[in-house]
Formats: sequence, C-alpha cells, structure tokens
Amino acid sequence: MANAQAGGQWYPPEWPERIRALASGELTPVTPKRAATVMLLKDTAAGPAVHMLRRRTSMAFAGGAYAYPGGGVDPRDDDRHVRWAGPSLDWWADRLGVDRAVAQAIVCAAVRETYEEAGVLLAGPAPDAVVGDTTGPDWEADRAALVARELSFAEFLDRRGLVLRSDLLGAWTRWITPEFEPRRYDTWFFVAALPEGQRTRNASTEADRTVWITPREAAAAYDRGELLMMPPTIATLRQLTAYGTPAEALDAAPARDLTPVLASARLVDGEIVLSWPGHDEFTKHIPTGGAPA
Repeated sequence: MANAQAGGQWYPPEWPERIRALASGELTPVTPKRAATVMLLKDTAAGPAVHMLRRRTSMAFAGGAYAYPGGGVDPRDDDRHVRWAGPSLDWWADRLGVDRAVAQAIVCAAVRETYEEAGVLLAGPAPDAVVGDTTGPDWEADRAALVARELSFAEFLDRRGLVLRSDLLGAWTRWITPEFEPRRYDTWFFVAALPEGQRTRNASTEADRTVWITPREAAAAYDRGELLMMPPTIATLRQLTAYGTPAEALDAAPARDLTPVLASARLVDGEIVLSWPGHDEFTKHIPTGGAPA
C-alpha cells in the first residue's frame, strides 16, 4: 500500500530502497511502455469539472490513487487503416514526437481507454458527428471485447463504420515513470470535452469509485491529504485551474510543451534527492536508511 507524503502525494514505501539500488548501479531500469490518459472535462456551474477514478487499493500500480481514464498502447492499432477526423497523422506524429504509426496507436489508446473506463466514445458516424448513448447491450459487448483485448480498437471502429474524432483531443503533457519503478510508462496526457449526449459511468474493473470534480477542488483535497495522487495527476490538475471552460483548455493544448517529464534520483551529500524537472513541489530528500522528507 502506498504512503502519502506532502499532502496526498502517492509514495510507495519501497521507493527509497529502489532509488538507492538505482544510484548504486544495482538496479537496471525497465523500458517504459507507451500509454495514454485523458482528462475528460465538462462544464458545470462551478466551472470545468474533470472525470477522475480511484484505482482499487489492490492494484499493483498506484492502488488507492485518483487518476484519469488511461492505459497502455495496443500495437495492433498502429498500422490498420482508421477512419480519421481532425489533424492529420503527420500533424499528430510531429506533435507527439513519434512516427505516424505510433501516433495513430497513441491517439487510438486515448480514445479506447476513455471508452473502456468511462463509457465515453470520441468517435462518430461522420467526421463532424459523435455517437450518442453507448450504454446498450451491443455496445457493452464490444466494450467488454476491447477490455479483454479480443478486439483491437481499429477493428472496433471499422466494424461499426466509425470515424475517430482526433479533433476532440488536445495533447497536454507527457510524463515518463521514474527509472527506479518496476512498472514504467511513457504516458501522453490528453484533454477532451464530454461529447453532448454522452455520459460517464464507472466501467473500469480497475476503479472502485469515479467522480466529477473541479480541478481546484481536487487540488485542495490533495493538499489536505484527502485525495491520493501521483505527481503527474496533481500537476495537471493545477494546470487546469487556469481555464474557465473545457473549450479554453482545448484551445490551449496545441501550444503546450510535450518535452517528457522524467524524475531524477541523485546522491547529494550522503542523501538521495528525488526531483521532477519543473515541479519543485514533488522534490524528496531521502537520507540513507531513512524516510523521505
């Protein structure tokens, strides 16, 4: 079970030992897997709210922490023809810093995971349309097949004659799991607005609770130690507080820097200093044999 340090920051108890092993050369970093996660926004009387889920405490990675819908990239989605609306694959490849095939797979992962975990589908029968209610039994059967990886997202779109609405997504930031973690992800964070006519539900087997909450409220609850979150989650929530509507956040996305944020652990004066570039609030000082400060 993770500990909370500095408010509600997710901090696993095994981190100090793993950081020391990395610093001494005893630990070889695992290669991060590509992943995508989506900050789904909707207008409320109190301002934009974001859809968050609480990962089950039994989960091996970030159990008990609040996060956004997201998950790993499916390589089956990288080369199959996908009906595509919005910026071209060349544009997305340049924006995400990858080649066309990988860009398609990352964007597909973002849309697929939002559907799998929140029941919201950023796709439609035409380039200027989105599907309506997706809670029927036939939709649920397809969603279950996607979750079980019996069906790739590209196949799902093709089967239903749907166009992926990449124009409804904005690439927001990119974080890479620290090198000392046993499970590592290279994650692109996207922002999107809840399509009209659709509604979220807790469709994830990995979550025991979902909530719509304003970024300001969520950040305040984190600061009080009431909501547990990983650094990229609280960092993006703080960034979202600057926007008065989901549309404003989407408009701001293309200009955002996607240079990966990767934590570094270094030895300084006999202690380990853990830091995330550009995010000083997460810096930890870990004395030899001690707990973080």
